[in-house]
Amino acid sequence: MSGSTKQISAAQNAPVTSDTLSRSMSVWHSFTLGFAVVSPVAGLYAIIGVQTVVAGGGWFVALAVCLLMQLLVATVYAELSSQFPIAGGAYKWARQLGGAIAGQYAGVIYICSTIAMVTTTAYTGGFWLATFCGSPGTGGGLMVLWGALFLLLCTFLNLAPVSIFNLVIKLGVYAEVAGSFGVALLLFFFFRQHPVLELFQHMGTGTAPSEMAAFLAALAIAGWAFIGFDACSTTAEETHQPKRMVPRAIFMSLLVVGTVVLFNSAALILAFEHDTLRNSSHTADPVTPLIASSIGDWFEKPFLAIVMTAFLACGASMVKYTSRIVFSMAREGNMPAVLSQVTVSKTPRNAILFTVLLAGCGLIFGLNDDAVATIIAFGTGGLYAMFTFTTGFALFARLTGRWNPALGELKLGAWGLVINILAFIWSLFELINIAWPRPYAISADAPWWQLWATPLVLGCILTCTTLYILCKKWMPSKSTHF
Repeated sequence: MSGSTKQISAAQNAPVTSDTLSRSMSVWHSFTLGFAVVSPVAGLYAIIGVQTVVAGGGWFVALAVCLLMQLLVATVYAELSSQFPIAGGAYKWARQLGGAIAGQYAGVIYICSTIAMVTTTAYTGGFWLATFCGSPGTGGGLMVLWGALFLLLCTFLNLAPVSIFNLVIKLGVYAEVAGSFGVALLLFFFFRQHPVLELFQHMGTGTAPSEMAAFLAALAIAGWAFIGFDACSTTAEETHQPKRMVPRAIFMSLLVVGTVVLFNSAALILAFEHDTLRNSSHTADPVTPLIASSIGDWFEKPFLAIVMTAFLACGASMVKYTSRIVFSMAREGNMPAVLSQVTVSKTPRNAILFTVLLAGCGLIFGLNDDAVATIIAFGTGGLYAMFTFTTGFALFARLTGRWNPALGELKLGAWGLVINILAFIWSLFELINIAWPRPYAISADAPWWQLWATPLVLGCILTCTTLYILCKKWMPSKSTHF
């Protein structure tokens, strides 16, 4: 074993010298957190309309391919978490495997992309909250207000006793499984209108110019449905026996969510006419009218309650997930130390409030629909940039001897290297695929900055981070010189 590997393996058991978090989560709680962040309802219902318009049909295959490849990424995350179960997850791994500068880049990208996801979840969840309350907002201002109210509820849940938070997350999981999965079962067995072959037909009949363009666009859009499983790793310090339990939670959350998403999408595709899905996708809520028309108007309110509970659990989990990354960076000295402080109950309250404040500021962009689309695009692209960063550094550290995966609880042997290579290639491909400008996926008259939103925002973040690092190195030398 090389010296650097010894140093890294020793660091994982080093005592934490700053504030620590309470170990209050079992593997079930860790799984439910990851499940709520990925959220089959929030994931599928946010993309089904766009998929139908852009790809036309056949996008079920893209979902299946995306899930399979994301399982490779999850395996790398599971390997790392089985050896380095530290708050911050991928940020902390990048710091340990690549050094402090690599950690700074990873942390900034991670925080920015997850905060964009919190903003997106709050904006979307605000719509469902308004619809559930019987007063759906039609203007940008009303949508922002409902999104802010939704975000406020998520904040209260994160600051409440952990038993209340866990209860809401459990209700969210039950709503996802018993509600959305139950509805999908009803649609599949009693309201199916098409043969199973319908799942694999009509690719390229949407706005995409060709079948290949439709499939690539469908892959890019499907990426949104299978992100968030890494939330299990960011809360590793709050999980009992994290080296064993966190990898299990990562796999469980992605596999269960993937199964529900695939079955739900299949049920919706087979239960409704192709034109119906295409036309309904132009509304903000393409699913509820379709469900109500098949099962009955009486089911609309219970269905909205199910979706609302799922979104609330997703939003609260997203806030917790992001605040732990902020907490970890602050504890390492890369953010103000006040954000690493915890309460008597070991809750990082300042990190939670900081996360919510930034996500709330992002809601202001909801006044402009084009800006909201940009935030959604960056939230997805930013996380795939993080997947690329993490799998890339893991591969580099594995090949150079800086990381010995055999020291972790999850031992894959030679397969670990093969999976790591494939996971890196997939993450890089999907990042480029998501960032690729597609006027037919957004709007024919979309401005250039919206088409290039993901590379522009990522470029700005990397540039600002580089300037900060250079200034931080230059300023001490300048003061010493004088």
